[in-house]
Order: sequence, then C-alpha cells, then structure tokens
Amino acid sequence: MPNNNNQSIEDLMSKGDNDSSKPADDKSPQTKLKTKSKEIKIKEVEKFTQEKAKEEGYQYIDLSGFPISPEALSKISEEDSKRLKVVCFLYSGEELRLGAVDVNDEIKELLTSLAERSHSKGEIYIISEHSFAESFKLYKNIAKPKEVIRGVKIDEAELNKYGESFDSFKDLQAEIAKADVTQIVSMILAASIKSRSSDVHIEGEEKDIKVRFRVDGILHDVAILEKSAWSKIISRLKLLAKVKINIEDKPQDGRFSIYMKGSQSSDGTSRKIDIRASFLPTAHGESVVMRLLDSNKENLSFEDLGIIGQAYESLKRQVERPNGMIITTGPTGSGKTTTLYSILKKLNKSETKIITVEDPIEYQMEGINQSQVSDKYTFAKGLRSIVRQDPDIIMVGEIRDLETAEIAIQASLTGHLVLSTIHTNDASGTIPRFLSMGVKPFLLTPALNAMIGQRLVRRICKECKEEVQITDEQKKRIEEITKLISEEGKKEIGDIASAKFYKGKGCDACQGIGYKGRVGIYEIMIMNENIEKLIQEEKLSEYNFAKIAIENGMITMAQDGIIKAIKGETTIEEVLRVAE
Repeated sequence: MPNNNNQSIEDLMSKGDNDSSKPADDKSPQTKLKTKSKEIKIKEVEKFTQEKAKEEGYQYIDLSGFPISPEALSKISEEDSKRLKVVCFLYSGEELRLGAVDVNDEIKELLTSLAERSHSKGEIYIISEHSFAESFKLYKNIAKPKEVIRGVKIDEAELNKYGESFDSFKDLQAEIAKADVTQIVSMILAASIKSRSSDVHIEGEEKDIKVRFRVDGILHDVAILEKSAWSKIISRLKLLAKVKINIEDKPQDGRFSIYMKGSQSSDGTSRKIDIRASFLPTAHGESVVMRLLDSNKENLSFEDLGIIGQAYESLKRQVERPNGMIITTGPTGSGKTTTLYSILKKLNKSETKIITVEDPIEYQMEGINQSQVSDKYTFAKGLRSIVRQDPDIIMVGEIRDLETAEIAIQASLTGHLVLSTIHTNDASGTIPRFLSMGVKPFLLTPALNAMIGQRLVRRICKECKEEVQITDEQKKRIEEITKLISEEGKKEIGDIASAKFYKGKGCDACQGIGYKGRVGIYEIMIMNENIEKLIQEEKLSEYNFAKIAIENGMITMAQDGIIKAIKGETTIEEVLRVAE
C-alpha cells in the first residue's frame, strides 16, 4: 500500500469532492452524502495509519475527540508541534505520551528530553494526519505566555530616572526620603543594579528599617526607611516574590525577575535579572534578603581568572584531560561557580557535549545543557540522569553527600571530566572532606585531577589608586606568609624590601569606597604520587597535604594575594582580611 501519510489530510480526502456547485443546505441529501463520504475517507486513513503503526512496531491511537489537557499540550511548543507533526496528548506526572505522524530521530530525542525533565515514563504513538490536525487546533485554546511572569518591569527610562539621581549611597537616602511607598521598591532595586550589588538586605529594627547592599562581598548601609512604611513595602515584596502575605511568623522563600527592556543582552533579548527573596521573622519585624542573579552577565574567560605562572599551566593541563575530577573549594561567595563557568567556557566546543546540574543556574551559556535542581530533582538524581545522556563533560553545582560524591567519582573513572565544588577552607581540605563523607580512598585517588582553593579580594579602584606605606605589623605578616614560598612564587614577588603597595583613596567612580570589582586569589593542588602515598598511609590531616603540596611548588592563597598586592591589583589589608 502506498504511503500517503506525508500528504495533508485535506489532500487525502479531496479526491472525488471537487464540486464547483454552490454550497448546499446542511440538511440537503447532497450535504449528507458529502459528510458520509468524508467520514468513510477518515476511517480509511485511520485504518491505514493503524496498519502502519503495527508494521513499524508502535502503538496506534485516534486522537479525534481525545481530551488533551493544556498541561500536556504545552509540553511541546506550537512551533515544534507544527514542524515535527507531533503532539503530547497525555501527561500525568508519571506518564508522558506523544503522538507523531512519522517517527524520526528528532522526535525520539524530544521524547527522551521531555521524559528526563519531567521524571516520567515516555512512549510514542503513531497518529494520522487527521488526528494531528484535530489535536493541533487545541493550541489556540492555550493562553499565550506573557513577556513578564512573576516579575516587575523596569525599563531603561525608569532605571535611568532613578540611577541618575544618585552618585553615592548618601544620595540614595535623600531620594528615598522624597519617594512614596510605591516607588521605593523599584528605586532600591534600580540602585542595587547600578551599584553592582549581589545582595540587598532590608532589616527591621526597633525604630526604623535599614537597607544595606552587599557590594564586592562587603555590606554597606545605604538608606533608612520609616518604620510606618514597612508593612506596605514588605507586602509589595511578598506580592512580587509570590509568597503568602498574611504569614509573618514563619520563614518564606520566593523569587521574581526584573526585565529591563531597554537593556539588551548579547543575543538581543531583554536583559533579565532573577531575584531570590528570603523572608525571615525577627524581633522587630521581618527581614528580607534578595540575591540578584544576572543570567546574562558575561563571566570571565579561563585566561582572565588571575591564576599565575606554573599553577596556571598545571591547571590548564588538567582541564584539557578527557576524564577525572576538578574540584573548587572555599566558603560561600568565594567565586567557585565563576571559576567553573570559566573552565566550561574554555571547553565549550561543538564536538563536546556538556551538561550541568546547578542550584541555581547563575549564567546562561549557549551550547551547554543546563538543568536546575528542585525538591524532587536533587544533585544526586540529576547527576544519575546526566550520565545516561552521553556527556563528555559534567558540571555538578555542589557535592554535598556520599551519593552525589560516589556517582561523580564513578563518572570521572568511566571517561567523563567532572567539575564540581565542595565546602572546605582550602585545597588541602578536599581529600579529608571526601573521606569524611565515606568515599573509598582507592577510588578517590585515581579520580581526582586537581583541587582549587580560592577567595575573592576587592580590586583597587583604578581611578583613585595611589601608593601607600605599609605598617611594621603588615611587613611582619608578609614575611611570615612568604617564608616558605616556592621558587615560582619568589620569581613573581621579586624583592620584598623594594616592593610598592597601593590603595584607593575613594572617588565618584567607586562611590567613595576605594575598591571596584573583585579578583580571585588561588592555590592549585594537583594529585601526585606523594599525595597518594599519604592517603595510603592514612596520614590524612590537612597540614600533611598542604605541606606536600607546598614542597611540590604550590603557591598558597595568601601568597598569591601578596603577589597581587605587589602588582597593585589589591591591598595588603584585603589579603590579610580574606586569606588569613
């Protein structure tokens, strides 16, 4: 039987129906005959489709009149449905079924992707052109998504209106004092974006409300709000974050987005900033902390991270290996995720498949499959699913437990390069942390390639940078830090006695702070025979691992900070504050 299934249903049913006469009355014998003829042709098409499904080894279904829910239909976009001639006709949370006119590799991949994302069992059915045409009509009943969902619009004009009103945090206070309650939230958000803030803190105190911005890792007081306005402001924030307004005695977490239509990202779309809002009851009312995540923000390249000398060359070799684990360590806010994104950016090539599981997705990267954890989709479950997706490189946002650690190690031992983070104070704490989770030593040593300890220090503002004299106490601390520095480090530092140091005196460009932006300080520990020997001998203290690494030429974070201070990138005060 010839395969007419690629023709439209109108073509299949038009044979013998070419009648140029005027339309007949619905109740006329001519109309009834046409209707009967059309029904017969539909039955023939469905019978042919059923036989085709049987031959190709798929189940058949007639979707005419089938109750397809909007939730199921929206699993596939209207554009993809039309292009591929496929619809999702059933989704129950556990089962997901697609109906396709013709099954090809792209539809099979689509099913796999949808099933993985929704954690459902997927299956493909063969349907006729008529079934598809009837099902496709249902798309017109699905509400079109609006441009802004759970978000507040701040266009470029509004951002400039507020942003141009202040040059420093002191000016912001004056502007807020003149604003009404409905403007205050937008004004604070616009100011936080202009100030490059990572977090906004709004805290209830006994007599007033304090607003603080975290800029380059440091909190700054920026405004005081009247206590009387707090109930309206907190209600506004709760509405934006989609949390319950009438609950004040329990912690709540929500999120919303700012869409700045006049400020476009690199791909031409509106710039979007995701905001995670945390509400916490305190003695003087609720405290709100908002984390700003700019998904279009350009992350650093691997070459611009600031890793120097032999450490850079060693890490570059480990990054280019086809398998193993590279782990970044440090406290929250130390730049671990940025380092991983920089490595991914270097490795992102058309012939390489990269998949991530993150919490949250901080930067959108073209060419990389990024997934975000949820209550049901944990790091461990995500990693287990990722391994079945045939990746070359895997990035796991954080290794928190034994299950995730074991899956990551197995992936690294079976031909994958795995990037992840772990919470320890420095690189030498990575191995003891894994072992304390219960990881087997004989699996860990062949899996680990490199361990990166890091912190972020503030950069001196280039506009107001000036030379300064350091104190005797600071000289003493520098001598202690550089006492055991490697030969590579000595080359970078040069003569300490003649070294110059700098600071920023404060200007309009840095809002009087003296710092603008941050730079990383690093230590890179590479797995080698000496470290493996310590593990075999169960000499597992961080001190032993650090000593061996330094003997093998590792520059410590504090030493790296001193080198960057001498180069005029940061101050001695910053290095001692962060790395000691």
